[in-house]
Formats: sequence, structure tokens, C-alpha cells
Amino acid sequence: MRELLTSPQVAPSILSADSSKLGSQVDEVMAAGARVIHIDVMDGHFVPPITLGPLVAGSIAEQVHAGGGAIDVHLMIEQPERHIEAFAAAGADSITFHEEATPHANRTLAAIRELGCLAGIALNPGTPAAALVELHDLADIALCMTVNPGWGGQSFIEGSPEKVSRLRPLVGGATIEVDGGIDASTAGAVAAAGASLFVAGSAVFGADDPAAAFAEVSAAVAGS
Repeated sequence: MRELLTSPQVAPSILSADSSKLGSQVDEVMAAGARVIHIDVMDGHFVPPITLGPLVAGSIAEQVHAGGGAIDVHLMIEQPERHIEAFAAAGADSITFHEEATPHANRTLAAIRELGCLAGIALNPGTPAAALVELHDLADIALCMTVNPGWGGQSFIEGSPEKVSRLRPLVGGATIEVDGGIDASTAGAVAAAGASLFVAGSAVFGADDPAAAFAEVSAAVAGS
């Protein structure tokens, strides 16, 4: 799974999927070539909405793994260290939490790795890239939010490629992931800046043809 999460991938986010046909929509994008399925977890505290939990992750983990894919969990929650074990047990292959959400980021990154998952740390748009300088040796993934976290369908923050460029020399060999407003018109710029994992929610599952939309975003990444 490490190879999937450390090579260029568009990761459809099921936050924007139709929950009444989640399994079939996951099958649809995986048939189109998706190999990383992204799960956005929100607790109503760190961000206002409440979304998905370990039960949802577990409900699709076997399906995704059987198709040669990986489950990429993004925790937008307070005290993430209290919940990482549940997501690892549910089948997560990577778990990312926010630097702003806990004073124990170093310990939490190490604990995620001890659970057998890749460890990721995310930064909100207003958090400087330099916040990751002391943590890069423990992070497999550095997630740069390209919108303010909490809701799908927001507009891409124009300065995001520059922030990705600043992150690249600070995070060592960590994969840079981007999340928010990623579509065929924005993916190329952050790819050129150094990102290699691209979360696309409404751009994929909000389209009439999610498979075709996934292919379009993937083509933009490949052409950058």
C-alpha cells in the first residue's frame, strides 16, 4: 500500500458520494483507475459538520483492498490520538490528522505508524508551512489544505501552489497531499508545485459521470 500512497494518485473523497449507493460508486471510480479512496472525518468541533466514522471506513475497506486499493483517512477532529486505533482496526492504510488539533503531534504520528498505517499530518490554509519542520521525519504524508476544512464544494485557494512549493523542501521524502477545490483546472498547478496525492470530492462524485470526471482530473495531473 505504501507504493500507492507515495506515487501520483487522484483520491476520490466519499464525502461527496451518494451514501445510498456508496459501494457502487466506489466500484465505479475504481474501475476507472482510482486506487486511493479518501475518507473525510469531521466531529462537529474541530470543524462544524459531523461526517463519517470507522463504521463507514470498515464498510468499504474490504471492497477497496480487494480491488488493489488503499483507504486514506483524513481526521478533521479534536484529540485525534483518541481515535486512530479505531480507524486502523477498520482498515485504514493511512491516517492523517491536523497539526492544529492536538499538542501531541509527534506522539500521534509515531502511534499511527505503530498501528501499521502510514502517518500523515495536515495544515489548515492559515497555518505556516514551517509548522512541519520538526515533524517531517515522522510524517509519511503532509496534507496541504487548499480550502478551509469543513465542507465540500469550496473554491480552491489561489495561493495554494506557492504553499505546496514551500512545503516541498521542508518535509523530506513525505508525500504532499492536497485537499479542497481540486479538479481538472486546479490539479495541474499543485502537481507542478510538488504535490502527488490529489483529493477530489465534488469534482468526481458531484459529476454526472464520476468515472469520466476522475479520468479528467487524472489527465490534468499527468499533463502537469
